[in-house]
Amino acid sequence: MKKKNSVAIYVRVSTDKQELMNQINDLTKYAEKSNYIVSKIYKDVITGKSNSRPSFNELFEDAHKKLFDMIIFWDLSRFSRSGTLYTLQKLKELENLDIGWESYQEPYFRSAGQFKDVVISIMATIAKIEREKISERTKAGMRVKKLQGKHIGRPSGVKDKKQRVRTCWKKRAR
Repeated sequence: MKKKNSVAIYVRVSTDKQELMNQINDLTKYAEKSNYIVSKIYKDVITGKSNSRPSFNELFEDAHKKLFDMIIFWDLSRFSRSGTLYTLQKLKELENLDIGWESYQEPYFRSAGQFKDVVISIMATIAKIEREKISERTKAGMRVKKLQGKHIGRPSGVKDKKQRVRTCWKKRAR
C-alpha cells in the first residue's frame, strides 16, 4: 500500500566507474525537505541510450501499479538519453498514470507548475524536429548507397514477407 506523498527516486550512471551515491544522497535529502516519503530507489548502471534498463523498466512497472505519486531524477540526461521523442513519451506515460515527475537539477522540468505546458510543448517540437532529421539522414544515406550502385530495400520482385514465404512453400511443395 502506498503512502500519500510517496516518491520514487531514479538514479543512473553509465559505467561502474561512476558513483550512484552522489545522486542518491542529494535526491534523498531533497525528498525529505519536500516532505516526500521515499518508497523506493531505482538504480541503473547502464547507458541512458538503452531503452531496456532493468531498474527503469521496474520503475514503470511499479508506476502502473500506482506504488508512488511522484518520481524524482537527477536530470533529464540521467532519466533517458534515448532521444527527445522517447523521453517525451515516457514522461507523458507518467502523466497519464497521474504520477508526477521532477528533475532535481532542472527545476523547470517538472510535471507541475506554471511552465509545465510550455516545457512539454518545447519538448514535443524538439521531438518532431528530431524525427525529421532522422528521416533526412536516412534518405541521404540511401542516396549515397544508390550512387555507389548498391541495392536499397527488399530484393527485387518480392513485395512482402507473406509473398516470400508463400513462394518458398510452393517451391518445396512441388
